[in-house]
Amino acid sequence: MSGFDADWLALREPADRAARDGGLVALLAAHLERPAKKPASLLDIGCGTGSTWRSLHAALPASTRWQLLDYDPLLLAAAEQRIGPDAGVLFRRHDLNDLAGLPLQGVDAVTASALFDLCSEDFCRKFVARLAEHRCALYAALSYDGTTAWLPAHPLDGRALADFNRHQRTDKGFGPALGPDATEVLRTELEAAGYTVHIADSCWSMGPDQAALQLAFLNGFETPLREIGGLSSAEVDDWLSFRRAHTLEAATSCRVGHLDLLALPG
Repeated sequence: MSGFDADWLALREPADRAARDGGLVALLAAHLERPAKKPASLLDIGCGTGSTWRSLHAALPASTRWQLLDYDPLLLAAAEQRIGPDAGVLFRRHDLNDLAGLPLQGVDAVTASALFDLCSEDFCRKFVARLAEHRCALYAALSYDGTTAWLPAHPLDGRALADFNRHQRTDKGFGPALGPDATEVLRTELEAAGYTVHIADSCWSMGPDQAALQLAFLNGFETPLREIGGLSSAEVDDWLSFRRAHTLEAATSCRVGHLDLLALPG
């Protein structure tokens, strides 16, 4: 799977960093701390331009060895350029549809950000089975939970969000996507595999000073709404015009729900 826009990833990175739950990051750091043992090994899948590494590496044990994995060669090259050769990070191109080929040998934890809501239930089940084979921990951050609220409100907000969430469940490259159900499906599969699972809120709270991010997020609604077709073209135009106008006037705020998950092997 590929096709993520580097500009969008750069725009959302500060919001992602602010939203991450610090308690789960601290638990992950404690899990990776290992005095008098070899350094912990961490695999970041769907790494994009390296935002997870930039958000976490200073909070985790300094000796942690990182591998960053993505299928998109342009994003992977951007990650390598931004992180630089002196960080001791390995970069690897890999298609996540090849779960059997994931390099999990010797890996203590797998990390991913804004990934599993794009994946199917079958993908998550098989992924958890691979994790359990190697007793790898999982830190899966910033999965969309299906909730979005704007101020001021518009009469079509609820219908627009419902159509958007329907579109979130279409195939994104890993089978019919779980969308807002991703975290709960992961929790069920991981607990069945003997993991202890922690979940915390990691919502975006975008104020008027984050107009660029709000507009980019809003623009991401247009194609899904028109493809689903629950609203007429005129209704989509009216709703988007209202939202864009208020955003450009710095007169709106938006909260987008996300969830962080940390699963530790029993």
